[in-house]
Amino acid sequence: MTPIKSLEELKLMREQALEKRQVKTASGDAQVIVGMGTCGIAAGARDTMKSILKYIETNNLSGIVITQTGCVGLCDQEPIVQVVIGEAPKVTYGKVTPPVAERIIKEHVLNGKPLEDHVIQI
Repeated sequence: MTPIKSLEELKLMREQALEKRQVKTASGDAQVIVGMGTCGIAAGARDTMKSILKYIETNNLSGIVITQTGCVGLCDQEPIVQVVIGEAPKVTYGKVTPPVAERIIKEHVLNGKPLEDHVIQI
């Protein structure tokens, strides 16, 4: 990270951090839950989470709540992402890489079509 050289730079950093935080805490009809237990983080869940947040921010999406949880209990399927839309049953995805995470947002969250090739049963 480069050093902050002025008050304006500090204010800009603060504003950007608050915007990212707002994306994480916004309310909406769709909820995306990322498993961030030790096994999930070791398998790449941080990159998966960053990918989801970046996609939502880049595309200026709203109405999607992003949360994290601890271990889901399927360590061999990590990183795990769960999607809940309205009253529909929760859909759980396994081995979610950043590109797969973007597909989940595009195809499932925005268009209502689960990615059958990554769905796992729990």
